[in-house]
Amino acid sequence: MRRTVVRSLVNAFLVVGIALLLWQAVVSFAGVSPYVAKGPADVFRFLFVDEPDARPGQLAADNRELLRPLAMQTLRDSALGFVVGMAIAILLALAFSLSKAVEAGIMPLALLLRSVPLVSISPVIILITGRGSTASVAVIGTIVVLFPALASVLFGLGRASRECLDLVKVYGGGGATALRKVALPGALPSLFAAARVSVPGAVTGALLAEWLSTGKGIGGSIQAFNASAKFDELWASVAVITAITLVLYNVVQVLENVVLARMGMTQAT
Repeated sequence: MRRTVVRSLVNAFLVVGIALLLWQAVVSFAGVSPYVAKGPADVFRFLFVDEPDARPGQLAADNRELLRPLAMQTLRDSALGFVVGMAIAILLALAFSLSKAVEAGIMPLALLLRSVPLVSISPVIILITGRGSTASVAVIGTIVVLFPALASVLFGLGRASRECLDLVKVYGGGGATALRKVALPGALPSLFAAARVSVPGAVTGALLAEWLSTGKGIGGSIQAFNASAKFDELWASVAVITAITLVLYNVVQVLENVVLARMGMTQAT
């Protein structure tokens, strides 16, 4: 377990380092004015370093206080989409495994929704649920999370050992028993993989819902920062939510590695 945790943390630091290098490279070589494009050092100074002539209201602590409620709102919206999307994905995957009729009836609709760009159907979702409502955030976040998670969970359930399933059947167990005793435990790597992939998906869905519907959080503020030429706030808000997403992604990955190592299972690819 110790080696697993250390390896996961090293991978996390490598990912963060590569992301910072790519960010700085884009800012340095894209030919964009430094007034508009801000690098990692600029964002760090904005959030943690006070300028010599800074007055109250322009301190780094004030900048952090400005972004804190926006980030918290986006995290709440992301959590809503993540929980609802993962729950529906797991329930649908279980229903599909138990009944081919349910799969035949729902899967075509799911594939149809998956093929339509979310931006194009978001106005319809907002019209039905109401602009600025929590329901619009939940529906948009759920759609972003649902389909990749459903595919991953279905893949995991479909990899159940035929021998173990036959053994359950020989001893009188039904489909639900085989699902509970064999398929679901064996699908743990895929469940964790679905949760890991759904973290950035939930954040993306929350940002989209805030931009198009609620006008709250970081998604709703990015456009306002851009229109007001507040580029320090714009880049800092993007950096903050990206950093939080990376942290949450790696927390799920560390948890996944620890649990699978304890159970002697391999990580899903």
